[in-house]
Amino acid sequence: MERLRQDDPSHVGPYVILARLDSDSAERTVPERRYLGRTADGQRTVLVCVPRVGADPSRWAIEAEGARRLSVPRFLGVAEVGGTAGFPWYAAPYTPALPLPAILAAYGGPLPEETVRRLGAALAEALAAAHAQGVTHAGLSPAAVLVTAGGPLLTCFGAVRAAAPDGVRRAGLPGLDPGCLAVEQASGGRPRPLGDVFALGAVLAYASTGHTVPEQSELPPGLRTPVGSCLSSDPAVRPQSAQDVLRALVSPGAGAPPAQDAYPAAGTVLDHAAVPLPGRVVAALAAQSAALLAVELPSPQGSFTTARKVH
Repeated sequence: MERLRQDDPSHVGPYVILARLDSDSAERTVPERRYLGRTADGQRTVLVCVPRVGADPSRWAIEAEGARRLSVPRFLGVAEVGGTAGFPWYAAPYTPALPLPAILAAYGGPLPEETVRRLGAALAEALAAAHAQGVTHAGLSPAAVLVTAGGPLLTCFGAVRAAAPDGVRRAGLPGLDPGCLAVEQASGGRPRPLGDVFALGAVLAYASTGHTVPEQSELPPGLRTPVGSCLSSDPAVRPQSAQDVLRALVSPGAGAPPAQDAYPAAGTVLDHAAVPLPGRVVAALAAQSAALLAVELPSPQGSFTTARKVH
């Protein structure tokens, strides 16, 4: 949880803005501005998101509405979409959550291999469910992954589509981590599931090394095959589905996936193999929750612009 800045809104829709979710250092690769807010009566706390300054609000609003209509496990559940044509917003119920970059900061460096493996399995399972519905996330990056005590949530849905229309080069666009863009998407191609597979590899590379474009030797030995294959510049060489990535991550050898019938259902594997978060990460989530509970709303007689700014 970060202090509000002078250029942050004091309220969005019916919500008093209490704090920013992302740090200044992470803001460069976050495709939207994310805040923690609360209703004026103090009854509901939410995650509120608005477009980046300079973004096309109409394109962003289209993706926000698309996210609201989705029903995919581990995709952030968007409860409300509102605002105006020039200042749209969406809100989701609050649960203690930190972006993946903040998780690494809380832990003090890259995460343990087994934690990365289980994090990746949960994300791969979510992407596989989305792809089965014909939906491409098109925005996966470390900033898009919110880690909660119950596992990761995927946010920033459609960030690539919102940033530029098809046929426009996307590399270097504000809010997009270039290390998470497959070459075919950076060149202006339409987002496809194999682009999500590339981005998943970049996210897991970040979780295990601290950056999205590692050398193969930097990856933990047990992750070099499943993660490295996702990062191939040639889509034909990558795992051909998120389900393939899931199998590789949950298989004991973490090598190329064997026959389909050699694995139980993905949900069964994950249900019985969940790895608790490191203690320092759990403490950071608890600290966020405690700090947010301690925030006092402005007096009803006062202006929203006096909203208290907190860490």
